Amino acid sequence: MNIMVIDATFWVAISFLIFIGALVYLKIPQKINELLNKLILDIKNEIDESEKLRQEAKVLLDSAQNKLDTAQTVSNDILQQAKKDSDHLIIEMNDKFHKSSEIKKNLAENKISQMKEAALKEIKDVSIKIAVDSVKKIINTSIDKSKLDSLFEKNLEETKIALKKISL
Repeated sequence: MNIMVIDATFWVAISFLIFIGALVYLKIPQKINELLNKLILDIKNEIDESEKLRQEAKVLLDSAQNKLDTAQTVSNDILQQAKKDSDHLIIEMNDKFHKSSEIKKNLAENKISQMKEAALKEIKDVSIKIAVDSVKKIINTSIDKSKLDSLFEKNLEETKIALKKISL
């Protein structure tokens, strides 16, 4: 029985050697090696390409972040400038309002002063007219000195009353 086992083992070993020889003869290991090298090269190229894409994405991300930071800075600058401008505008409008109010006040005071002067002139005119009328009455009536003094006193009182009425 040992011979048959050796015999079968021998034939299995021979068959194995023939199989390996056929593989070597048909260059199967080279083809498998070339196929594996090609797959390794393809995988390496894909890894390199993905690394390039990752680097490009990183550059784009950095660029976008810089643009975002710049936009934020510009936005803050614009807001600060707008606030300064609005503050200046408020101050300027306030100054203009006060100047306008002062001008209107001065105009009103001037108008009041002119009206006061006009009233005083009117009072003087009325006083002169009353005095002239009194003199005319005196001259026209040609009365004696006692009547003249009483008429003068009467006209003087009328003038004072008229002046008081006008000044009120």
